[in-house]
Amino acid sequence: MIFLDLIAKKRDGGRHTPEELAFVARGAARGLVPDYQLAAWLMAVVCRGMDERETVEFTRAMACSGRSLGLDGVARPKADKHSTGGVGDGVSLALAPLAAACGLAVPMMSGRGLGHTGGTLDKLESIKGFKVRLGLATIRRLVRTLGVCMFGQTGTLAPADRTLYALRDATATVPARPLIVGSILSKKVAEELDALVLDVKVGSGAIFRDAQSGRKLARALVKTSKGLGMPTVAVLTAMEQPLGRYVGNALEIRQALMILNGDETSADYLECLLTIGGWMLKLSGMAKTAGQGAAMMHERIKDRSGLRLFREMVKAQGGTTSVVDDPSLLPKAKRSRRILSTMDGYITRLDARRIGHAAVLLGAGRAYQEQELDYGAGLELIRKVGDHVKKGERIAVIHAADEAKLTLGEKKYREALKVGPNRPRQSPVVLEILK
Repeated sequence: MIFLDLIAKKRDGGRHTPEELAFVARGAARGLVPDYQLAAWLMAVVCRGMDERETVEFTRAMACSGRSLGLDGVARPKADKHSTGGVGDGVSLALAPLAAACGLAVPMMSGRGLGHTGGTLDKLESIKGFKVRLGLATIRRLVRTLGVCMFGQTGTLAPADRTLYALRDATATVPARPLIVGSILSKKVAEELDALVLDVKVGSGAIFRDAQSGRKLARALVKTSKGLGMPTVAVLTAMEQPLGRYVGNALEIRQALMILNGDETSADYLECLLTIGGWMLKLSGMAKTAGQGAAMMHERIKDRSGLRLFREMVKAQGGTTSVVDDPSLLPKAKRSRRILSTMDGYITRLDARRIGHAAVLLGAGRAYQEQELDYGAGLELIRKVGDHVKKGERIAVIHAADEAKLTLGEKKYREALKVGPNRPRQSPVVLEILK
């Protein structure tokens, strides 16, 4: 098979066979095809697309380009979730141990932050000593013994995706739906899951700002998953404002610990967490309904078994467990600044994308891949959309390494903020369930 022929075939609107897609994935994984030809093929896919069958076979080929996680001997149902990314979206941090406490095996493969969205691995690494780069043997052992492991993509799991993802980022071919679907699901197929819940976020802080685009992606993900024999549900959730009240790496660990300790002041975070967890349990056969599954999750918060499992996971992955009992030991930024309201009224907008950019300016996120993080940097959102504020009232606290970064972060925060005389209509966090 000649790769140039595959480029031409897709350029002209042709439909690839499973064998051709396996050739693409194998070539990408093993370095058998030069980057310039892979890039040309990716652009042809962007321009011509893939049908449903092609997308299924492309995803399967990428999953099979390396090794599987090898959890076939695990007795518990294996389940995971994937979020398309947002601001303050640290749900995985609380969800993984809670799901394991409910009896699921949770091999949670996560990523790093880039741009205005945060990454679960960066948040976990704000816990001193916590290791996210693990070998397959260690991942298997932790999933078998604890029921949970949170880790980064290894070089042997869906290696074709690693190559193609890097090329997509460098060649303006990220937005193509079949490529997004293949990238997300190939890693989940390699995990050998019994159930997958997708958190597809829409709004200013999401990849897709409008619900229609998010819904199209969600449907494509669910259809492809079904074609691969992996039970999947997509939860469409709002990302117009940040989720929860903390944005930043150590700050979002603090938020997760608060939730696991029974704090319910961040109702949006809790709703998202329980909805996703409920569906994980329903799809896995551990609960009759998603509502029953959510109630089971809530019980694991109340009896603190989720918190205990989080502590055990931190210890097993080399982290300092003292932060679980005393979150004040988490990294702190050198400087903090209180942000005060300049007027009376109701917060009518807190633009998630701008808040995400503020976090980057403060040092909590990356503008480019190699940028170092300040784990203690970020924002505490004391007041959110719908809250009444008075002039001079503290509405947020920002954290950074120096005054210059605090000034930049405050400016961006104030660009995100709108205060008006009338209370805004409260929008739901969970917008739709797609099965």
